[in-house]
Amino acid sequence: MNEKDWLADQFEEHRTHLRAVAYRMLGSLSEADDAVQEAWIRLSRTDASAVENLGAWLTTVVARVSLNMLRSRAARREDPMELHLPEPIVDPADGTDPEHEALLADSVGLALLVVLETLSPPERLAFVLHDMFAMPFDEIAPIVDRSPEAARQLASRARRRVRGAKAIPDPDLARQREVVEAFLAAARQGDFERLVATLDPDVVLRADYGGGAPADEIRGPEAIASRALTYSRMDLSQHRVLINGAAGIVSIREGRPFSVGAFTVKDGRIVELDFVADPEFLSQLDLSVLDG
Repeated sequence: MNEKDWLADQFEEHRTHLRAVAYRMLGSLSEADDAVQEAWIRLSRTDASAVENLGAWLTTVVARVSLNMLRSRAARREDPMELHLPEPIVDPADGTDPEHEALLADSVGLALLVVLETLSPPERLAFVLHDMFAMPFDEIAPIVDRSPEAARQLASRARRRVRGAKAIPDPDLARQREVVEAFLAAARQGDFERLVATLDPDVVLRADYGGGAPADEIRGPEAIASRALTYSRMDLSQHRVLINGAAGIVSIREGRPFSVGAFTVKDGRIVELDFVADPEFLSQLDLSVLDG
């Protein structure tokens, strides 16, 4: 085996971990793959014999690339507080693709990624690397160009935001599906009261239509039930899937994907609904994940 082949083998051993880091940082599989590919390009141009810990080196590279991508994304937006939904991971209803299992470890649901989207790029990096991957702050500090104590403060601020906003979903997937089915059935039957009964009093619905526009946000059971009834009148077929490991649906209209919907169920009621209707994302959706 020559040196290039050896280096490629070493990189492949770390690819799954690097992809998981990048997905948590960026909330996008396509961008995560770009970050991992950039790490490989940089490694191939580096004297690997001078790298003491290849895994740590690669993680740092992916983190730096992801941080730059986050900053570039923020700079393109007119309002840095605009909300854009992360890219969901869609799997068949009967189980998660093995390639996605590492990406979804530690309950990386869409609800958590939505919260991470609200953090500043340095906060997100510090939180992801320390709280999710146990990287020491003295290694995080040079990446964000801060002192270790400042990096610790970044992670602490992010942690407070996550704890304050994150809805802890019911872990029972069967129970999640039962609640989602009740919501969908009530919508199909035009039963406003039953729809409201499936929703938490503080429920929020977010819908991202792509095109660079910020996501719409609706709060309150009555407003969301009204929106659900509006969409129930459209000719949509709904297929049960897993969205980041939780109960979700893909809606099809005239043979094409119309939206991907994720539901966060807590204490038997829906507390968050996140719908992605970005045409670019939907055009790349693998329809083989749909149920019959």
